[in-house]
Amino acid sequence: MIQLKTPQDIEGIRRSGRLLARLFEEVGPQIAAGMSTYDVDRLCDDFIRRHHAVASCKGYMGYPSATCISVNDVVIHGIPNRHIVLSDGDIVSVDITLDLDGYVSDSTHTYEIGKVSPELHQLNEVTEKCLYLGIEAASKPHARIQDIGAAVSSYARRFGYGVVRDYCGHGVGFSIHEEPNVPNYVSLSSPNPRIREGMVLAIEPMINMGTYRIKTDPDGWGVRTQDGKPACHWEHTIAITDKGLEIMTVL
Repeated sequence: MIQLKTPQDIEGIRRSGRLLARLFEEVGPQIAAGMSTYDVDRLCDDFIRRHHAVASCKGYMGYPSATCISVNDVVIHGIPNRHIVLSDGDIVSVDITLDLDGYVSDSTHTYEIGKVSPELHQLNEVTEKCLYLGIEAASKPHARIQDIGAAVSSYARRFGYGVVRDYCGHGVGFSIHEEPNVPNYVSLSSPNPRIREGMVLAIEPMINMGTYRIKTDPDGWGVRTQDGKPACHWEHTIAITDKGLEIMTVL
């Protein structure tokens, strides 16, 4: 069941989202070659604790860390690790769900480490553009959930990229994952509810340089491309308010 949020709920999610945006503003410039993904996770976890919030994904279904940090061919859910060290030319996605006073926001940024190849830079730019095209589609009058996936997939496929099908965006606000699912492609078998006031959604394109197919690491969490080519992930939490669509996870 889709849980519509009241204006008071949306204000709580807005505060959570703005704190998450501040986290990315503080931590993002510090991410550099030579750091491990564990180091990045510690920076994020420290910020969350200092601001009296909770890292929602830590402990969720047994997940061990405060953040998901995915490098190069890892699409999502990479577990931070002291042995995964960022190098010049990598891309790294940092995915964080933050609970502030019971309200959850969710956002992902992908960072380029040093000088990346033109191909990787394009993948990152296109994926971020897909995010904003999905948000734009959700903002239109009488829009439906699958309009988001139509916007994302049609743009990504212009570049020959694979659009991940096995994972998708979702409702958010009271918990990490709520209904409805928000696919990044048009799925004839999935529900297609109309987007309406009170909905809060995490829109999150996951775009692969090659095939859309993925596989799961032996740890049961990390999801990587089946062909070993790079992947990219961007995400914002948005809310449909009485004044229209608002992005919750920006300053």
